[in-house]
Amino acid sequence: MENYGRSKNGAEAQTVLNCIDLSSPDIQQSVSLLKQACLDCGFFYVVNHGISQEFMEEVFSQSKRFFKMPLNEKMKVLRNEKHRGYTPVLDELLDPDTQVRDYKEGYYIGVEVPEGDPESEKPFYGPNVWPAPDCLPGWRETMERFQREALEVAKAVARIIALALDLDADFFDKPEMLGQAIATLRLLHYEGQISDPSKGMYGAGAHSDYGLITLLATDEVAGLQICKDRDAKPQLWEDVAPMKGAFIVNLGDMLERWSNCIFKSTLHRVLGTGRERYSIAFFVEPSHDCLVECLPTCKSDKNPPKFPPIKCETYLSQRYKDTHADLNMYNKQQT
Repeated sequence: MENYGRSKNGAEAQTVLNCIDLSSPDIQQSVSLLKQACLDCGFFYVVNHGISQEFMEEVFSQSKRFFKMPLNEKMKVLRNEKHRGYTPVLDELLDPDTQVRDYKEGYYIGVEVPEGDPESEKPFYGPNVWPAPDCLPGWRETMERFQREALEVAKAVARIIALALDLDADFFDKPEMLGQAIATLRLLHYEGQISDPSKGMYGAGAHSDYGLITLLATDEVAGLQICKDRDAKPQLWEDVAPMKGAFIVNLGDMLERWSNCIFKSTLHRVLGTGRERYSIAFFVEPSHDCLVECLPTCKSDKNPPKFPPIKCETYLSQRYKDTHADLNMYNKQQT
């Protein structure tokens, strides 16, 4: 099942992930494949998800148009306090024990809520930061359409996850959960550096995602690696191959917490191979006010809850603060 030759990325193995076909009428097979993946590594492919290959290519094309702009133009839409907009190279530090900073640039797009709307006061709702329409015509419309379509994919995956946890299929569809989701799109660009772990240089340092689930679309360039056992000495890193037309889906820390550690949120990283690489991540979390507490099917007298209940807003705010540069740093550079 796995090839244990060392790859040029420095990984000791090539992992093989389960593949979930969202068009399959055999829901029990989908639940079985997903549950096996969630117990093993928390990563799997999703295919036949309903987003056309033609539109996926348009989203990647528009992403490239933005990142190819001069830095001074990209800095005009610099990330704000609500994590909307451009994140420069070295903005993010995911693995403070071993890395310098991430050698990638990105662009955050969140749930669009106009200023003046009471909902815009919530940390992860509000108006987005958009490039000028005359600069990138059609850019905003493409990204907003992708957000809508990707959220429907995420909800379909969440229904299978619910069944795999012996919950009702619509458990995560409730208004306080994905009915009012915190859904964040992040465009990513790796410029083509060669990573050197011995010097703390990574495309993206080792981390697990914060929230419920992440959908990742990638180009054909490899680089993503996972570590199934974070406590192993030394750690074993395995390459995850890109799959055209598929999303690579992984579980976040919030779902691991919700499931009382039954389902796994797995360490992953990106190592640069010298080739430019683009990817699109879609992070899906429940509503701000959702109370994340041990699911009823994941606890017993012999397996009591391992974590206290926590509000989604509180949890996510701290995680973002821990991993991103202080925005005052950029203000000082520009004065």
